[in-house]
Amino acid sequence: MSVTTSKGWNFYDTLETVAAWVLALLWISPLLYAFWAAFHSGEYAIHFDIFAPLTLENFREALSQAPFLRYGLNTFILVTMLLSAQLVVGTLAAYAFARYRFFGSNVAFALVLMQLMITPEILIVENYGTLASLNLVDTIVGIGLPYMASAFGIFLLRQAFKSTPKELEEAARLEGCGMFGILMKVYVPLARPTYLAFGLVSISHHWNNFLWPLIITNSVETRPLTVGLGIFASPESGIDWSIISAATLLSVAPLLIAFLLFQRQFVQSFMYAGIK
Repeated sequence: MSVTTSKGWNFYDTLETVAAWVLALLWISPLLYAFWAAFHSGEYAIHFDIFAPLTLENFREALSQAPFLRYGLNTFILVTMLLSAQLVVGTLAAYAFARYRFFGSNVAFALVLMQLMITPEILIVENYGTLASLNLVDTIVGIGLPYMASAFGIFLLRQAFKSTPKELEEAARLEGCGMFGILMKVYVPLARPTYLAFGLVSISHHWNNFLWPLIITNSVETRPLTVGLGIFASPESGIDWSIISAATLLSVAPLLIAFLLFQRQFVQSFMYAGIK
């Protein structure tokens, strides 16, 4: 029950708006602090002075003390490789589950769904042993191999494919399209918002993944940004909040820029995928 005055003012709507703003400010406050500290010298990192001079020295120091450009390249290669593999595997598996009935299909799909209930951390020891036997420890391929088949991606794409009208598939068959032709010309284009939504989730997750890359990597040539930043910010290296904040911004800047440039497409893709 809402409380509305004679002028149309709704108390609960106002309370909900205020609460949303408070939660948003609490969520973004660490990022705002990082911006402040990164562009000010160490003496102003915890002393807020609106007239404090701005500086880019912290970014120069961060880049000189650790190979963040190399870490960024490793991360870019990793997320690109993972997303490409997940899209190929997810598309083929989802198409099979959505449009074909074969012996054990329900059991196979149930096993895929079970993967959603198992946290990757449970399999760290087993995955490490497997990759060690394959000589893939301390490689970018080794970081991504356990994640190349995404149960979430298969489930999401299967739901999108199942909502595609069969009449379109029959029309494509009449035009002479084979199985892969139908997949690429009918199902994949109609599921484009779902692909975008899954791509955003996959990139953000693996860009920020820390524990598994920390365990499987040992060298600068393979470490992603999260591991490099964790080692850079360790107490043994000394703590300078301004330089650490600058390094943090270097790590998250690509994702922030991508969101700011494509935020409308991001929101629309999630809404479309959720409705389907």
